[in-house]
Amino acid sequence: MRTKVKICCIKSIEEAHAAIEFGASALGLVSTMPSGPGIVDEAVIAQIARSVPPPIATFLLTSAVDSEEIVAQQRRCGTNTLQLCDHLPPSTYPTIRNALPGIKLVQVVHVEDMESVDYAVSAAEHVDALLLDSGRLSAPIKELGGTGRTHDWGLSRKIRDAIKIPLFLAGGLTEENVAEAIRLVEPFGIDLCSSVRTADSLDFEKLGAFFAAIPNAPNKAAHTNPLPESRFK
Repeated sequence: MRTKVKICCIKSIEEAHAAIEFGASALGLVSTMPSGPGIVDEAVIAQIARSVPPPIATFLLTSAVDSEEIVAQQRRCGTNTLQLCDHLPPSTYPTIRNALPGIKLVQVVHVEDMESVDYAVSAAEHVDALLLDSGRLSAPIKELGGTGRTHDWGLSRKIRDAIKIPLFLAGGLTEENVAEAIRLVEPFGIDLCSSVRTADSLDFEKLGAFFAAIPNAPNKAAHTNPLPESRFK
């Protein structure tokens, strides 16, 4: 199976459609965050989401932890997927599910230690996919993604082997290390931001080089939804 590719930090309709042309099957749209790159206004996120054809997935990255706030934000932005960037308690998920039927939930897990593995296994019971990243929840200003750092892929592999839902791998992936990351972790998909941008813009040359470095790179002519429909009954 081809490794799916999600391009994050999309900032315009033009960037969105360029990423799709290169082979992305999902786009990340970053709302307000305590730190990190790629933040855009919700009005822009809504415009981009409306412009993206199915079956491309549009991920709203939210730092909110209150279920009502998360639901309201998704309704304003109109994406088909929620990327929950902070660690949420289990009680949050049913409320979001009931309010947003059909909207896919992807929980970010910031991989730091074995506690991260335990959290991932627990969260996997409530969401449609996990996304493993290299943030630090304990930092003076929370880091919820976009750090450009790798994490311990051995821990990522432990998570991969312990869950039964799709897993995306993020954090410091480059054209030099992506093949090794895929070999070690065998993720369902990978997530890119800083490695394919220059001066805060999507860099087509870097994007092409990255896709060329991915084993079994996605086919531009064959897009599929990056999360199996069986997870969304």
